[in-house]
Amino acid sequence: QNPKTSAIVKQLLAEGNAGELQKYFGSRMEFGTAGLRAAMGAGISHMNDLTIIQTTQGFCRYLEKNFSDLKKRGVVIGFDARAHHPSGGSSKRFARLAANTFISQGVPVYLFSDITPTPFVPYTVTHLKLCAGIMVTASHNPKQDNGYKVYWENGAQIISPHDKGISQAIEGNQEPWPQAWDDKLIDGSLLLHDPYATVNKEYFKDIQKQCFHRNINKETNLKFVHTSVHGVGHKFVQLAFKAFDLNPPFAVPEQKDPDPEFPTVKYPNPEEGKGVLTLSFALAEKDGAKIILANDPDADRLAVAEKQESGEWKVFSGNELGALLGWWIFTCWKNHNRDTCAIKDVYMLSSTVSSKILRAIALKEGFHFEETLTGFKWMGNRAKQLMDQGKAVLFAFEEAIGYMCCPAVLDKDGVSAAVITAEMASFLATRNLSLSQQLKAVYDEYGFHITKASYFICHDPKVIQQLFDNLRNFDGKNTYPKSCGRFKVSGIRDLTTGYDSSQPDQKAILPTSKSSQMITFTFANGGVATMRTSGTEPKIKYYSELCAPPGNSDVEQLKKELDELVNALEKHFFQPEKNNLQRKTE
Repeated sequence: QNPKTSAIVKQLLAEGNAGELQKYFGSRMEFGTAGLRAAMGAGISHMNDLTIIQTTQGFCRYLEKNFSDLKKRGVVIGFDARAHHPSGGSSKRFARLAANTFISQGVPVYLFSDITPTPFVPYTVTHLKLCAGIMVTASHNPKQDNGYKVYWENGAQIISPHDKGISQAIEGNQEPWPQAWDDKLIDGSLLLHDPYATVNKEYFKDIQKQCFHRNINKETNLKFVHTSVHGVGHKFVQLAFKAFDLNPPFAVPEQKDPDPEFPTVKYPNPEEGKGVLTLSFALAEKDGAKIILANDPDADRLAVAEKQESGEWKVFSGNELGALLGWWIFTCWKNHNRDTCAIKDVYMLSSTVSSKILRAIALKEGFHFEETLTGFKWMGNRAKQLMDQGKAVLFAFEEAIGYMCCPAVLDKDGVSAAVITAEMASFLATRNLSLSQQLKAVYDEYGFHITKASYFICHDPKVIQQLFDNLRNFDGKNTYPKSCGRFKVSGIRDLTTGYDSSQPDQKAILPTSKSSQMITFTFANGGVATMRTSGTEPKIKYYSELCAPPGNSDVEQLKKELDELVNALEKHFFQPEKNNLQRKTE
């Protein structure tokens, strides 16, 4: 019933354009553990009013089956600022249609009245003890995309088998229920609640538990620049600084207000590094700021850059910021917990493709470190399990600039990460140390961890399948590579098939998934490299790391060795020319 998408389809029918119609209606968007992520537009392969209604009807039925008290507890729904004028789709409209679906079945809905950061949804699920949460966002994807991200009652993103259960329920509830299209019905409903004011108050109260140096914050002369990259983060980072008694950061004026066109950047993704930060650098130079904090458009990730003595800007990788925040959060914990026995209940987590720096810190300091599969859904769920056993999960991170610094949010949170980074930098400034100097000190103490990650773009799933099949049948059937150029392979873990050469029974300990590709190679020189497909983008990613024990300070030699390993990986395992892969820089 959306006139815009309806007109698009009628036009294609009139033109007899079978090719485009096949694209729109050939296959339904797949509902996975990350929910939905696709372009906005007509047809069942896109995000639009109809597919949102169908998805929410399925989700509603699945929740009814799992929670006898769903009509008492309810769900929360948040949305970002994305909009797509050609199809009439927007995050706010999708959120209202989803709310209407639940309310029509007598389920209370806590619908945010305005845009919010993604972490506010899992925070609300936990804080109000709700059954589930939905966030309508495509995070840092291109402007035409949108997404539908789902949280369970434990405040973490869903993991299997919920994705399959919801997917089946969507299949069984495709015809819109009566009044499904009429989202105006919710406005007068007694089942509609707005958690905006409460959550804004409570969230900033909760993150203050991670504020340890209020006096330093009040006095610091350090200046910060913040960009929300045309997304939702501006207001919330300003409020977080206020909660920590820090002077507000300078906001990049061209990027501080939400704009679904993302006019000043090619990709609204701070992970892409300096290209996204051009305007931030200019403002920092003008205002004399040393540190830049950049959120992605839904404010669940954080990139950080610091001006060096040389006048150059250093953009920290996710692993480097993970090392700094891990060191900082543990140091703050240690200074506030004189009971030496308490450390046996302290945990930190990171994903298997992230740097193992936390493992090195944990080994030396005596707390626990665990690695999980890639993605915060795994870290959030594991953190909740540990917390339910009375453990303290201080920190979790992934190399894709995602950080969980505060146990009140069991997902990555770019708002709390931004203000905690600002407090850490302010504290270090009182010791005449920069973030870069402290990072070197962390590596000096716990061993250098040099990492390098990138990706190739490939739009053809057959090519991707063939590439990974070749790695599994490298020297004849069912044989993995024994070397990569001059680098000898000493171990292989394949989480697609469940094979791990290092285990006595050759079975991987981490859960496996046949639907995504992921192989990790360990090399005789101590290097590790993982190749995997992305769940949300047409990319084959790789992550590599060389770890040296404390005292090995020839960093340049380590970097050279890692560069050579990565070059060999690209040449022999990716074979970009043969497979027609597009490099990141292109």
